[in-house]
Amino acid sequence: MAMKSLSILAVLSLLALTLPLVISSDPSPVQDFCVGVNTPANGGFVSSNGDGNRLFTKTLSKGDAFVFPEGLIHFQFNVGRSPAVAFAALSSQNPGVVTIANTVFGSNPPINPNVLSRAFQLDPRVVMDLQNKF
Repeated sequence: MAMKSLSILAVLSLLALTLPLVISSDPSPVQDFCVGVNTPANGGFVSSNGDGNRLFTKTLSKGDAFVFPEGLIHFQFNVGRSPAVAFAALSSQNPGVVTIANTVFGSNPPINPNVLSRAFQLDPRVVMDLQNKF
């Protein structure tokens, strides 16, 4: 048992030492990725305007991985019957999170409801109601 622990520690140490040396030549770097561990989870992202805002989704089963391209709106949610466990990694030491609804409808000062009503094709009263919830 101790030998197995030492070999795992050696592999992790080797990875820690070599990871900074890896150079990526991919022109569209990865923002983050998610690996399913136990119950099914769904993940997806929406492509950019130039690509027609297409939705890409995948149901992650145990061991599946899903990669989210940098800068695109993406999501993950549990579709199983028990709590989901997933490992996620981000491409930055300080990636931050921008929750779209909170940002758009909960900004301080608030975005003019007429601007948002035109952008989302909603009645200004609906926009004001949404802003009051954030």
